Amino acid sequence: MNKVFLIGNLTRDPELRTTQSGISVCSFSIAVNRRFRNQQTGQQETDFINITAWRQLGELCARYLSKGRKVAVCGAIQTRTYEAQDGSKRSAFEVVADDVEFLTPAPQQQAGGEYRPAPQHAPAPAAAPSFTPSESGFTQVDDDELPF
Repeated sequence: MNKVFLIGNLTRDPELRTTQSGISVCSFSIAVNRRFRNQQTGQQETDFINITAWRQLGELCARYLSKGRKVAVCGAIQTRTYEAQDGSKRSAFEVVADDVEFLTPAPQQQAGGEYRPAPQHAPAPAAAPSFTPSESGFTQVDDDELPF
């Protein structure tokens, strides 16, 4: 099974291209922090992963993402080999995205054309249930009140 889940920040703005057959493809890269710090330096290590999104997903990524935005990417690793200009063989890998979740709110446009980040709101507290369960954990319900 080839399945990858990544969360990171875009390192550059996405690039949207179109193949000769008219299919949209978007490329971008994300910085993903490793789970553990380097033992010698104590620094957080980061991996830079290339992402490719095709068709409508690629168009949406190009339209709504920009450098610095946080995303969650679900996809598959794809490897390829190529010959460099000096004649040496090289390998590259990328993640072909099946799904991209935008985690950073989109910027909002103010009057006057300025952009500012969307405000971060705390979630509303959950409403208390409107029933009181009995000591056994069940609530008595009259069958005539059920909609089915």
